[in-house]
Amino acid sequence: MSAIVIIAILIVGIGGYVYFAWRPQAASASELGGTIEIDGSSTVFPITEAVAEEFRKINPDVRTNVGISGTGGGFKRFTVGETDISDASRPIKEPEAEAAQKNGIEYIELRVATDGLAVIVNKGNNWVDYLTVEELKQIWEPNSTVQKWSDVRPDWPDRPITLYGPGTDSGTFDYFTEVIVGKVDASRPDYTASEDDNVLVQGIAGDPNALGYFGFAYYAENMDKLKVVPIDSGKGPVTPSDLTVRTGQYAPLSRPLFIYVNTESMQRPEVKAFVIFYLGNAEDLVAQVGYTPLEASVYQEQLIMVRSRFP
Repeated sequence: MSAIVIIAILIVGIGGYVYFAWRPQAASASELGGTIEIDGSSTVFPITEAVAEEFRKINPDVRTNVGISGTGGGFKRFTVGETDISDASRPIKEPEAEAAQKNGIEYIELRVATDGLAVIVNKGNNWVDYLTVEELKQIWEPNSTVQKWSDVRPDWPDRPITLYGPGTDSGTFDYFTEVIVGKVDASRPDYTASEDDNVLVQGIAGDPNALGYFGFAYYAENMDKLKVVPIDSGKGPVTPSDLTVRTGQYAPLSRPLFIYVNTESMQRPEVKAFVIFYLGNAEDLVAQVGYTPLEASVYQEQLIMVRSRFP
């Protein structure tokens, strides 16, 4: 039996389900049913989908739908009560929180991982050794005059620079524009945008003049066809990795990832079981899909809070 399943059994058992000799009996988790609606960040999607896949193995009658409308798109649905859980690559914004309050939606915020935003070029790009934060700002700011690689550095090729990045509903877009350009949502509009990071991967992989950005895990899955760019924030170029993201060396493009859970939904046993399972297995599953896990104590503290608040 895998470590993940054992942990899940222990946690669900603590939540009130009866197990004997590690095998579900009488009131087993498989008796759970219903549908859990989840939407939001494409960055958080791989984590939540991995959790959902493992959860389905012990709860086959629970339907878990995981969408990728982007963080903003997910919050639009969450704040009107259309979803139970919202994946988010940034904290909820004040207008979103106000919308939730207006609609009588109460929620809890749970941090699930840390992510590094990867700046990516085509695999065949042999001139970009690193980029500074100031150069990224120059490239991406509104009214940017950068049209060719040589506009960034004169010794780089006199070739067009084609840009790829998340759409405006993405939390990745919000975070990048805030820490690189200096203002949330401030970005040049002339780039290929998508809420689906796999679309960006394919675009950059097929375009020799490409430059783009998205969650590091998507680069980690596609190393064979993409090239990651080290970023210099003033202390020398740093390449994103589990270590540099965890320690904060990869600045300023490291960020926390969240799920938001509707507290009314937590009254349903399948949602409560899913959230407990999520926190109990996040450390392993986050690492498996290429993100940086939190300290075990952080998951444990959140698990204690959930159990005490939703007994």
